[in-house]
Amino acid sequence: MAIKSYIADHIARRRKMLAVLVDPEKADAASLGRLCTLINEGQPDFIFVGGSTGNRIEDAVLTLKRDTSVPVVLFPGNAAQFTPAADALLMLSLLSCRNPELLIGTQVKAARRIADSRIDTLSVGYILIDGGRRSSIELATLSEPLAKIDDIVDTAIAAQLLGFQSVYLEAGSGAKVPVFAHTISEVRCRLHIPLIVGGGIRTTEQMHQAYDAGADIVVIGNHFENHPEQIPLFCQARMEDKYATRR
Repeated sequence: MAIKSYIADHIARRRKMLAVLVDPEKADAASLGRLCTLINEGQPDFIFVGGSTGNRIEDAVLTLKRDTSVPVVLFPGNAAQFTPAADALLMLSLLSCRNPELLIGTQVKAARRIADSRIDTLSVGYILIDGGRRSSIELATLSEPLAKIDDIVDTAIAAQLLGFQSVYLEAGSGAKVPVFAHTISEVRCRLHIPLIVGGGIRTTEQMHQAYDAGADIVVIGNHFENHPEQIPLFCQARMEDKYATRR
């Protein structure tokens, strides 16, 4: 899968994108089977697979590849969460922290396997933002989220200047509040690369607000874990003309 071309084409046509985030540690065979049915019904743009902990990646990817028609993209939480069976990989660097292991160390450990697999990759400047409560990402990485908008914007600008192919604003799994629309808008106006936003989104209205503020891709995980039956609803809302035609 040429993920960069897919995203660029959708942005050029002013089409917003939705990713369903699946954490293999939270999905047994039965729930994963039901999830596949709902994903096929809704047809989101991507299935992101990964989590802050756990390594049950390959089985989940193989099931999703076999039982859905949606591109499966790795969203790894550590170097072990890699399988060449996926369609693409988000090559993440946690830019909101100053821990070299999360900036480049983990990536080095997996680099040879990723390169040799020839999997399609998208380099992502990953920015953790305060979502109102401590998230699993904070606990797993022992990193503090950014709260000041100037720090968030400056970090996003630095990501672009360093050559990252996208920026991801993450409020964290189960965030009390999603990334504020004003924050998304301030980042969007300084970037010419794709902007991904996730964490704390529980309603189609919140998804629309993120799109309207400038998010190209919205990622929803925790809400769909609790309410998988709403996947088709969110997918349909993503396609509503008034949101699909705005930048």
